[in-house]
Amino acid sequence: MIEQLIIFFQIVFIDLVLAGDNAIIIGMVASQFKDDIRKKIIFWGIGAAIVLRIIFTLLTAYLLQINGLKTVGGLLLFYIAYKLYKDIFKKESRDKKKIKSSDSDIYKAIITVIIADVSMSLDNVLGVAGAAREHYLLLVFGLILSIILMATVATILSKLIKKHKWIGWLGLLAILVVAIELIYSDLKVFI
Repeated sequence: MIEQLIIFFQIVFIDLVLAGDNAIIIGMVASQFKDDIRKKIIFWGIGAAIVLRIIFTLLTAYLLQINGLKTVGGLLLFYIAYKLYKDIFKKESRDKKKIKSSDSDIYKAIITVIIADVSMSLDNVLGVAGAAREHYLLLVFGLILSIILMATVATILSKLIKKHKWIGWLGLLAILVVAIELIYSDLKVFI
C-alpha cells in the first residue's frame, strides 16, 4: 500500500511537470482564434494527445530502445517553435484586422498541435510508465491525469496569451528549452 501511494505521488508530480509542455503549445496555437474555434482546437489537440499517449504507452518498452528518438522530437519542437513564431507573432503584426479564420487555418493549427504532441508526449508517457512500473491501474490514472491537466492549462493559457503577448514569448522560450533538453539527453548517450 505504501509503495502504491509513493508511486501515485510520483505520477502526479511527473504529470504536473510534463503536461505543461503540451499545454503551452496547445494554448499558444489556440490563442490566435476566437472562442468557438479555440475550443475546437483544444478539443482536437487533447483528442490527439489521448490517442498518442495510448499508442506510446503500448509501445513504451520498444521505444525505450530507440537511440535518436528524442533528437527527432527535439528537432520537431524547433520546427514547431519557428512555426508558432511565424504564425502567431509575425502574422499578428501583418493582419491585426483579420477577424475570420479559414478552415485551412484551423486544420493547420490542429496539425501543429498534433506534431508537437508527438514530440512531447513521449517524455510524459515514459516518465509515468517508469514511475508506475507494473502497476497498470496507476499507469492509466497517470495518463488520464496528464490529459486533464493539459486540457485545463491549455484553456487557461490560450486566454492569457490572447490578453498578454509576453506570456506567449515565455511559452516559446519554454518550447525551445524542452527541445534542447530532448536533444541533449539523447546526445549524452552517444558522448
